[in-house]
Amino acid sequence: MDADLDQQAAAATRRWIEAAVVGLNLCPFARAVMAAGRIRYRVSRARDAQALRADLEEELRFLAQSATTNVETTLLIHPWALIDFLEFNDFLSVAEAAVAELGLIGELQIASFHPHYQFAGTQPDDLENSTNRSPFPTLHLLREASVECALATFPDPASIYQNNIETMRRIGKEGWERLQSQFTPDFFR
Repeated sequence: MDADLDQQAAAATRRWIEAAVVGLNLCPFARAVMAAGRIRYRVSRARDAQALRADLEEELRFLAQSATTNVETTLLIHPWALIDFLEFNDFLSVAEAAVAELGLIGELQIASFHPHYQFAGTQPDDLENSTNRSPFPTLHLLREASVECALATFPDPASIYQNNIETMRRIGKEGWERLQSQFTPDFFR
């Protein structure tokens, strides 16, 4: 049963990447990495922050030791840990500490996604929060060199956030909900 749920969580996350992140161009750098098959989808069975930190450290080590030609980036999906957004948000300092303790500052960084993501200064239902709303709580492990290279090729990186807000406003709440129904598995609704 756990393996089946892991597969469903990974598949839902892949659909989110395809439909929202790439499909809506929320991350203009994701298409090439996805097309090359260099995104690693790792589902953690952690049920608490301590177990998640252990999985995170393992995955940070894995990514740091892997060739970029095989794995460019990792999505550490954790459907059973840190379901509450505030707890998830608090965990981000623990995640950053893990990067530091492993000596990976300047090499790897972490971006965060959550089904209930909320940017500071927004209301829970504000559409711009949807740009960081994934099917499950997810830590995105990125190579800093890859991020720097991608940003160097983009004419105005600061415009990405504003473009994403405009995209979300254009599709509207109903459009987002229709899209979201494509990647949120029944067992997690």
